[in-house]
Amino acid sequence: MSTDIRKQVMAGVRSAVVKLGTNVLADASGVLDEAAIGRIAEQVIALEARGIRVAVVSSGAIAAGVAELGLGKRPAALPQLQACAAVGQAKLMLMFDRAFVAHGRHAAQILLVREDVENRSRYLNVRNCIAALHDIGAVPVVNENDTVSVDEIRFGENDILAAMVTNLLRADLLVLLTTVDGVFRDAARKDPFDVVEDMGEVMAAADGSRSTLGTGGMPTKLAAAAKVTSAGEIAVIANGRRPNVLVDLLDGQIVGTLFLPTARKLSARERWIGLTRRPRGKVLVDEGAARAVLARKSLLASGITGVEGQFTSGDVVLVVAPGNREIAQGLANYTADDVRKIKGLKTSQFAKVLGDRTYDEVIHANNLVVRI
Repeated sequence: MSTDIRKQVMAGVRSAVVKLGTNVLADASGVLDEAAIGRIAEQVIALEARGIRVAVVSSGAIAAGVAELGLGKRPAALPQLQACAAVGQAKLMLMFDRAFVAHGRHAAQILLVREDVENRSRYLNVRNCIAALHDIGAVPVVNENDTVSVDEIRFGENDILAAMVTNLLRADLLVLLTTVDGVFRDAARKDPFDVVEDMGEVMAAADGSRSTLGTGGMPTKLAAAAKVTSAGEIAVIANGRRPNVLVDLLDGQIVGTLFLPTARKLSARERWIGLTRRPRGKVLVDEGAARAVLARKSLLASGITGVEGQFTSGDVVLVVAPGNREIAQGLANYTADDVRKIKGLKTSQFAKVLGDRTYDEVIHANNLVVRI
């Protein structure tokens, strides 16, 4: 029974990330609905009363700015979007703080860009800050820093940001709240997915639609869910306008679509390497090297057949098997130019070609994360 599975997995949840889409927080005219924010805050407090630590990832700053400035519609140009975010973020946080103060708590603003999670030191600082906020009783409210983000440093969507925050915190659960009751097999939204173990099945059913106020769509939410479940945690896509949605979900009721995790939990460092940092290049390998990598062994130069892109030592690179199969990613010990020189060679030959042999492996097993 679905309820038995849901009760079982929810019983183990001690930390959660809740992502709120713009349409969940705004009324039909696009204006932020303070009552809706208040209802979410009340549920967050109810979960924390059970001993569950909650971090909120909230969209809505740009929509709030558009409404506050009386623009009528979301602008297309980046500077105008940034200006709307600058105005709207203050309004959004004011509403969240008022909502949590009503329960004796405060909202704490955290604005991130992609570099904040790709840089290991900053990544750890964000994690430590959120832990400290929980310790002092504040509720973290995270958003992308739209006032400074450009395409090169954007997360892309707050769904992806929420997945990265979930993995950063090693939270047990990611809840993506939208305005539909989960993921459906049919366009008429009559046949919902209940509990999902095979992400490929639901990926094929995603309709690709986008919300009217936000920028996300179902494929992005599924990609975010996949980032979390592949790390060994639970994800849910549910309707944020459903009364008491978070409390009912944690009670094990049939709410939204539940995505079950893979059997193996990734460590915090593995999540950073394999699911957070963007690859800077690719190394192409033969079948023998692919088998070794899939067995979680180090990648040696002798199995490398090609290199794409430019990367330096310490950058993340994709490992690509024959047939263009992306099987892993890891931290390179050598630059792209050096790997081009030593590809296909035995380790004992490195010094002759490079003048030195700093490492035996191109990617050490400890710095390699297999894509399941």
